[in-house]
Amino acid sequence: MRGYAPRPRGRLGAYPIEGGEQMANELQGKKIAFLATDMFEEVELVKPWEALEQAGAELELVSLESGEIQGFKHYDKAGRAKVDKTVEEVDASDYDALVIPGGVGNPDTLRMDENAVHFVREFFEQGKPVGVICHGPWLLVEAGVVRGRKVTSWPSLQTDIRNAGGNWVDEEVVVDGNLVTSRKPDDIPAFNEKMLELFAGVRAGARPT
Repeated sequence: MRGYAPRPRGRLGAYPIEGGEQMANELQGKKIAFLATDMFEEVELVKPWEALEQAGAELELVSLESGEIQGFKHYDKAGRAKVDKTVEEVDASDYDALVIPGGVGNPDTLRMDENAVHFVREFFEQGKPVGVICHGPWLLVEAGVVRGRKVTSWPSLQTDIRNAGGNWVDEEVVVDGNLVTSRKPDDIPAFNEKMLELFAGVRAGARPT
């Protein structure tokens, strides 16, 4: 992401890379989109981003508008991230995989945008891998892609997921076919590990795409 600096010299906080050390260059040649907007949970974007970057993937931050988006650490403002493309400019066919970080306001805003919802739905229609954490599954509910799937998330989403036909479980990481989900920042090491395996083509889930 041009202008995005999660290292100490940048505006976003620095975090240790977790869960991706063994996957160096496994994603060389893969292009992966991160979909986020203001109020994204900073650590849920930074740590997966760094793990994927270390694995050799080309990454782009997709958002609703150009410019920068504001990250949060729980309820406090954190760093900002530079947007690479707007959701109106992209298509799922441009990418090999998708990551959706959490933060309460981030997916809540995205799910109200028809272009963002369509973008997410396209990944499932095309059978491409998707990684989602925390409140991010709100977008999956809006896109109508959780029915029949085993999914985890921040606990407050469990009723929404079940009402949408999903099988919500309280586990640190869940892989169901082309989808990997986790509950919260503490789960990021496990999330990164399974995300990297899935994006590299190591199928860990039981559900076909």
